[in-house]
Amino acid sequence: MPHIMFFEPLIPGNTGNAIRLSAVTGAPLHLIEPLGFNFDDSHLKRAGLDYHDLAVMTVHESFDHALEALPDSRIFAFTGHSDAHFQNVHYEDTDVLLFGREDTGLPQWVLDHPRITKSVRIPMLEGRRSLNLANSASIAVYEAWRQLGYTGAL
Repeated sequence: MPHIMFFEPLIPGNTGNAIRLSAVTGAPLHLIEPLGFNFDDSHLKRAGLDYHDLAVMTVHESFDHALEALPDSRIFAFTGHSDAHFQNVHYEDTDVLLFGREDTGLPQWVLDHPRITKSVRIPMLEGRRSLNLANSASIAVYEAWRQLGYTGAL
């Protein structure tokens, strides 16, 4: 199952929803510090409900440490600054779906990093700024999982 990676997430509810997404799909979740919250946050706990123990989650102290943990993975950076659509990627089990901060997205140095396989976007109507982070991750994870035949699902 592809991995979900959040670069410096700020909003605890988004990460809580991603924990829940990880638990129900089996997609490992990677969080890159600094985080805009702590794990005692009530919004994080509420959004993740009782799924925290069912999710596979790793917190990395930096982007480079996250990359070191996934040395052979292709990394797809989700951004509004790409003409390539995410659904046209042929996903593999070891791929990483990388999402940026809620306020600024992914910084240019991350988008330009040599480990980034490709930058992709989720289509939206013209003039709209962005989707919610957890919603974006859900859309991408389910497309990747669909392509992989919903491995492990009922």
